[in-house]
Amino acid sequence: MAEPNPNLTVVLHACLGVGHLIPMVELAKLILGRGLSVIIAVPTPPASTADFFASSASAVAALAAANPEVSFHHLPAPDYPVPDPDPFLQMLDALRLTVPALAAFLRSLPSSAAALVLDLFCVDALDAAESAGVPAYFYYTSCAGDLAAFLHLPHYFAATDGGASFKDMGKAPLRFPGVPPIPASDMPHTVLDREDRTCAERIRHYARVPEARGMLINTYEWLEARAVRALRDGVCVPGRATPPVYPIGPLIVKGQEAAEKEARHACLAWLDAQPARSVVFLCFGSLGAVSAAQLKETARGLEGSGHRFLWVVRSPPEDPSKFFLARSEPDLDALLPEGFLDRTRDRGMVVTMWAPQVEVLRHAATGAFVTHCGWNSVLEAASAGVPMLCWPLYAEQRLNKVFVVDEMKAGVVMEGYDEEVVTAEEVEKKVRLVMESEEGEKLRERLALAKEKAAEALADANATSEDPPSLLASNALSLATASLCLRIFPSSESITSLTLASTSSALTNSSYPSKSTAIFISSTMNTLFIPCSA
Repeated sequence: MAEPNPNLTVVLHACLGVGHLIPMVELAKLILGRGLSVIIAVPTPPASTADFFASSASAVAALAAANPEVSFHHLPAPDYPVPDPDPFLQMLDALRLTVPALAAFLRSLPSSAAALVLDLFCVDALDAAESAGVPAYFYYTSCAGDLAAFLHLPHYFAATDGGASFKDMGKAPLRFPGVPPIPASDMPHTVLDREDRTCAERIRHYARVPEARGMLINTYEWLEARAVRALRDGVCVPGRATPPVYPIGPLIVKGQEAAEKEARHACLAWLDAQPARSVVFLCFGSLGAVSAAQLKETARGLEGSGHRFLWVVRSPPEDPSKFFLARSEPDLDALLPEGFLDRTRDRGMVVTMWAPQVEVLRHAATGAFVTHCGWNSVLEAASAGVPMLCWPLYAEQRLNKVFVVDEMKAGVVMEGYDEEVVTAEEVEKKVRLVMESEEGEKLRERLALAKEKAAEALADANATSEDPPSLLASNALSLATASLCLRIFPSSESITSLTLASTSSALTNSSYPSKSTAIFISSTMNTLFIPCSA
């Protein structure tokens, strides 16, 4: 790893969601590896919203302990004496109220920040960047398809002013640039009611995204070629300039690399004893949990399928709208059908609360993944070559389900995800489909290619050179798919001529010279220079 330069600092600003924090930490590690300093500026929740942020605050502490090379700066908590009763609006309000503290932090740095990279929920932090004179970029931690749809929503709502809300349209298909038709009911709950304040806030946020200098997305181009192309072509934001788009993924946790057998989770030792591609893995992310009735239906479906399984079970939330609250250890004997654990002991393993998902997905015994379709989980499965059984729960996961199944051809749907329960019959049917049928074999072939392309994207991202100027001069810098190269090199205050040599897939810069500094990010179709303050 290159020694970080304290005079060249990139500040990352994340919201307090585990699915957002983890990819932000992975981006920080990548930036550190290219010789820049990096600080993750984390909001401190107001005292009045402590319940909402409880699990996320502990996640920040765990991530900081696990990644000592990454610097975390905790911004002071803002005053928020009367929080909105809606938990989602609490989060947005808290992030907005944190903007002055973020601006003050940026101004307090010994040398000006090279760039501020924002989570998409932190849109109001554009104001902090402007007040501190720091160029701002967005890092979207979910998929390009989501971003294409979201950026089009301000135009869609303006063009359909007075029209029906998505919540009243059932499964009517929505047609947005760069993505397959989306059933209206699969849009995130935050935009279902166009008369609601939550929806108005999200539309305001999406309308501001094009103000940034660029958008980094945790994806790789092969996986989402159509959505990436639509974003680059500007068709998602009609009538406005779209900032450059940079697929920089798949940025995922590498997983545990401990050599000692004792350091491995017990479920990995269990997997070691199973045949190749024979185990169905069920896990619903860091926050996902289902009802007690659903746990019993799932158990019956797994038992009926006859297939091996590894299942992560959490206690059902007392209030489904408060899935983010910490929960107690589940009582498996009370939650699962009587005798289930004994009857399936020879072919199944149930673990509580947590399993090392990356290692499980990469294990040779894992043959399918029942997932809530959180984007980190989708990327981890695609990178491991594991077909998905899509069971979305909340946030943008229903959208991700559409793209995984209809666009990426990487999974099947657990029907009933939008009803009270997914039946045992459906669980058994879809497990058998993926594990036994010709359709399942085609999925495995598709995912094997997805795994190969993910490895290529990572290899391109890790390709480095100590002398970018000479590479530019010799046209030797390849524009490989979904690569990310962060470089520090002298630059004039304005790059006067940068051209893409399309026939040679290389870059040339006819005005290279001397004073300040820039960050150089290469991706499939773009090159980005981020001017830094002197």
